[in-house]
Amino acid sequence: MDLKLNAEVPVFSQPDAHYELVIIGSGPAGFTAAIYGARGGLKTALFGGIAPGGQLIMTMDIENFPGFPEAVTGTDLMQAMMKQARRLGTAVLSDEVTGVDFSRKPFKLTYSGGKTCTADSVIVATGAQARWMGLPSETKYAGKGVSGCATCDGFFYRGKEVCVIGGGDTAAEDALFLTKFATKVYLVHRRDILRASFRMQEKLRNNPKIEILYDTVLEEVLGAEKVTGVRLRNGKTGAGREIALSGVFIAIGHTPATALFKDALKLDEDGYIVTDCRGETSVRGVFAAGDVIDRTYKQAIVAAGAGCKAAMEAGRYLEEINK
Repeated sequence: MDLKLNAEVPVFSQPDAHYELVIIGSGPAGFTAAIYGARGGLKTALFGGIAPGGQLIMTMDIENFPGFPEAVTGTDLMQAMMKQARRLGTAVLSDEVTGVDFSRKPFKLTYSGGKTCTADSVIVATGAQARWMGLPSETKYAGKGVSGCATCDGFFYRGKEVCVIGGGDTAAEDALFLTKFATKVYLVHRRDILRASFRMQEKLRNNPKIEILYDTVLEEVLGAEKVTGVRLRNGKTGAGREIALSGVFIAIGHTPATALFKDALKLDEDGYIVTDCRGETSVRGVFAAGDVIDRTYKQAIVAAGAGCKAAMEAGRYLEEINK
């Protein structure tokens, strides 16, 4: 998606050789960190890549971000954040960070074309991507009835039928959450037993709005301009089935975007960056915020709050080392 602002406000700056604070990532966590860093008087740069905005630009309507009485698109929200960060002095860069060296100070970052810059402090806000099935029809209807976030989009399916793909706790939680709005929720799982906890399975079985389809896989998302149904297949019998519904929620997990940091920072067993309560990583002066550390919420407002905290802590860190 194109996040260009109006012509008189250039979107991207040219990188300098050194910054007090560099932010890697351009979602709500990254841009909030940039706003707080720049407003705190730090020479701040944000590496956002050629399409800044993070996962949020895939969301059509957002109704739960404070300050917007009417629904706002993810693209419009990120445009506003980027414009605010630039107005306060952040250099928003279109380059991709391709390498980091946190073994010495100042920290060294390599970006597009093998160029480098240095930073006194760094905030990693590269996010996490919802895992997808890999179906062409899933991609076709992303944002048009296919979603990776029940909490974000469930409200739009009031009075409609939907399905959730997955069998773990996330899928179970999504299915239960969606019953607040949908008249019927199909939970589609490829195995004959769910991976969700015993307590979650009890809740699923006791909810009259939920029907669990075991040994079943999603073959195709059906639709015209928006989703109108799904084509499923039973993995044991081979029998096919079409169900008319309005929403498909993919809940097979998230993958944190941390490959760049696997040899530089401490990660947990699933690849999320490990931080202390202040957002600081295993390397002093390097902080992390947003979905790259968040296993639970995956919400724009939570990511923004974490970005604020990380930037404030980075400022305190710089004050301390510069005494």
